[in-house]
Amino acid sequence: MHEQHGTADRGGAVWVLVITSVAGFMAALDNLVVTTALPSIRESLGGGLEDLEWTVNAYTLTFAVLLMLGAALGDRYGRRRLFMAGLTVFTAASAAAALSPGIEELIAFRAVQGVGAAIMMPLTLTLIGHAVPPERRGAALGVFGAVTGVAVASGPLIGGALTEHISWEWIFWLNVPIGLVLLPLARLRLTESYAPKAPLDIRGTVLVSAGLFGIVYALVNTASHGWTSPPVLTGLIAGAVLLGLFVRHGLRAENPMLPMRLFRGRAFLGINAASLLMFLGMFGSIFLLSQFLQNGLDHSPTEAGLRMLPWTGMPILVAPLAGYLSDRFGGRPVVVTGLVLQAVGLALFALIIDPGVSYLAQLPALIIGGVGMAMYFAPAASLVLSSVRPAEQGIASGANNALREVGGALGVSVLAAVFAAQGGYGSPRLFVDGTMPALWIGAGAVALGALVALLIPGRRSAGRPTPEPAAPGPVEPEQGNPGQESRPVAV
Repeated sequence: MHEQHGTADRGGAVWVLVITSVAGFMAALDNLVVTTALPSIRESLGGGLEDLEWTVNAYTLTFAVLLMLGAALGDRYGRRRLFMAGLTVFTAASAAAALSPGIEELIAFRAVQGVGAAIMMPLTLTLIGHAVPPERRGAALGVFGAVTGVAVASGPLIGGALTEHISWEWIFWLNVPIGLVLLPLARLRLTESYAPKAPLDIRGTVLVSAGLFGIVYALVNTASHGWTSPPVLTGLIAGAVLLGLFVRHGLRAENPMLPMRLFRGRAFLGINAASLLMFLGMFGSIFLLSQFLQNGLDHSPTEAGLRMLPWTGMPILVAPLAGYLSDRFGGRPVVVTGLVLQAVGLALFALIIDPGVSYLAQLPALIIGGVGMAMYFAPAASLVLSSVRPAEQGIASGANNALREVGGALGVSVLAAVFAAQGGYGSPRLFVDGTMPALWIGAGAVALGALVALLIPGRRSAGRPTPEPAAPGPVEPEQGNPGQESRPVAV
């Protein structure tokens, strides 16, 4: 692939890292920042469980399905240009979300936010790879990963604090001044670069977008319409058919957005299936537990965010140890152990959840789940990248990012459907009655992910350093590196 490169001195590389890290912080933050604000949004704008699900999933779905298309558009039409376009869309949609007069408008603007993030996020890594010399690229990507990791960990706390002390609208207003500062800096400090022959897969994007929308639409509407109702059955069947056509397209097309041949490798299949199941169980559980801490235990939004930190913030503390263990013993045992611990944490929470449960009783579940999350994240990027040839690392990491986001959207939909069938918002007891079986489903999904991760071959393909691309230029980060993004994603 022909690359047109600019030159960037050391100072220029620092500016690129600052600009892209702050942009990545915003996009990662918006995956989880809304969770602790959901009860306040419901009280302010009205709407039921389905509307709250879409408030989260509208962002997650558009982000997931447009992620790889956004990277390809940047390669073809200019990475700086598309990064600025994505940042502009994200910032404007954030302001519109804050001004939303009703829940339907908020959902629509959340979807537009996801479009902006899908263009912006993969290009942050490509811009870093273009500006930073190969010998310093690992350190730069490490800084980027740490910043976005802090965004994920602090999302519920920031959302809770802003909601309680100002208003829920400020979780979106927060992005506006940051975006307005970043835009002129990006124009002045980022160097334009291209990969003009990058293929665009419009057909694949349309198929996967429509298919996933159909499935999620059906799951979200099961509570109000029932599993056998025409809207639900239509969504499930049409979505399944469209996803089947997407798979067929990925097998036959010359340059598909997701080449299905990659899944013939046990390592690629294992880590991606495990990632989807991990996010399904984890993201869906965070959606319910962040509300349980307020609706079930009567905590304020800030208190709820603080109480979730042992879970969401644990990767910051444990990731270095998990990385060491991955280097020592290989990636597979660390990932499998992490998934088992995350499943145990969710199961423990399902066992102790009650309207009067003390925080001391919750701590073991939160800490064990947080340690498990950290042990999964640390080696996941290496396993993804080492499962394919160097020239395929961009598409592989982009695919893993997208599948994780899809898992998060499905998790919110599936666990909320279980919650709605067994409980509701009427009282703390009803909320617990719905949340407990949903947590068991989440724990089961993550445990299944641990079993699937056993497909990954042993040390032969795990834990070794990512090979440098043979061709000049930032091949590795072109579609986004999931390990650097570090989010439960998210958002």
